[in-house]
Amino acid sequence: MKATWNYEDAVSVFNREIDLLKATFSAQEIVFRLVLDRDWDNLDEKTEDVKKLGEEFTVLEEERHALLMSLGDTSKAFYELIGELPFDEQRELSRLYRELKTQTNKMRALNDNLTAYINEAKVMATSYIEAVYPARGGKLYSRDGNRVSQDLKSIVLNSRF
Repeated sequence: MKATWNYEDAVSVFNREIDLLKATFSAQEIVFRLVLDRDWDNLDEKTEDVKKLGEEFTVLEEERHALLMSLGDTSKAFYELIGELPFDEQRELSRLYRELKTQTNKMRALNDNLTAYINEAKVMATSYIEAVYPARGGKLYSRDGNRVSQDLKSIVLNSRF
């Protein structure tokens, strides 16, 4: 279904996307804090919250895309698409688009920090295991003696370093 252009609808969609990104950023900050604090009990719940927010965002993105399609060829850059609109509308949509990109970049930076932290923890855990058990040559074994993967995607330690 092709949407027809409506400036007020576009502003509403942009604002809802921005608000949703801010809520997602806040939820992801909590997830990061839970990982740092090793609060695994609450992590699953907050991760599920972030997933639901992401699903809501996908719906809004599709709505925004349909609105922009009504302006013309969506392979064009955003600013080209809105170039034919009245100046006040262009200015407001440009402001909202920049705010949307700013929120997206903030979230990307937070995700990159979390990923870097997790990767560093994996490297540290691998180094620790190699230092504690040098005879194993970096090999890891399960409780029943079977060799396990060294990628440390999931490793449980009973104490903090």
